[in-house]
Amino acid sequence: MSRAETMAPEPLAPSILDIERATLTAVPAPILAFDGPFVVRRFRGGTGRANAACPMDPSPDPCLASRLVRIEAFYARAGQPTRIRSTPLDPPGMTALLQARGYRPRDESQVILGRIAVVAASDAAAEVLAAPEPRWAEVMASAEHQSPARQAEKAAMPGLLGVPAAWVLLHDQGRPAACAFVTADGPLAGLFDLAVRPECRRQGLGQRVMRAAAAWAAAQGAAWVYAQVSCANHASLAMNARIGLREHYRYTYYLKTA
Repeated sequence: MSRAETMAPEPLAPSILDIERATLTAVPAPILAFDGPFVVRRFRGGTGRANAACPMDPSPDPCLASRLVRIEAFYARAGQPTRIRSTPLDPPGMTALLQARGYRPRDESQVILGRIAVVAASDAAAEVLAAPEPRWAEVMASAEHQSPARQAEKAAMPGLLGVPAAWVLLHDQGRPAACAFVTADGPLAGLFDLAVRPECRRQGLGQRVMRAAAAWAAAQGAAWVYAQVSCANHASLAMNARIGLREHYRYTYYLKTA
């Protein structure tokens, strides 16, 4: 048998729908409803993904206007603003209809993707935890935009997740310095919640904890790894590019506050 015949085939890149489904699994919400092609989810009002309606089919939706009315009622009953996540899976005309109804775009982000074999690297200073222990949560709380609602949602995740997951803590000079959260959903690994203590930044610790988290997911059988980064966070995008993650697509939240 030739070397070409024994080589493993190249893993197929995941589709946008594959990644969207995996991320819904990786960032769970305990309250959800389905309305046509939309998944409508609610938690404690913390993370955008767990408190937003997401379209999952780019086909024309003749009932879109009435669907949005029902989605708005879903969030109004909970006293939360309506948040719609716009992706390449939007039905035609969705963003124009949202803007006509008083929604405004916020928080454009990139979904970045890479082969896990390129990204993953084990690290002796990385500790893999089975839950977001207080040591992990303390590092996570040092990041920006960590409201009490976000922190409460993260603390509740172990009881909601349906796929293998790990909370990775990187030590530097004997103390926790950086953290990340990772899921392994078949061939797809999701990297979330990267944080580095302010006094430990610009030392390459973010790259190391991301690589260590990817190494854990590779051991679970993942072939691809994705993450989500704000388009305004140029430093994080540059760091992720250095470890092999490149833009795959973008998404934007549309928020109605009134």
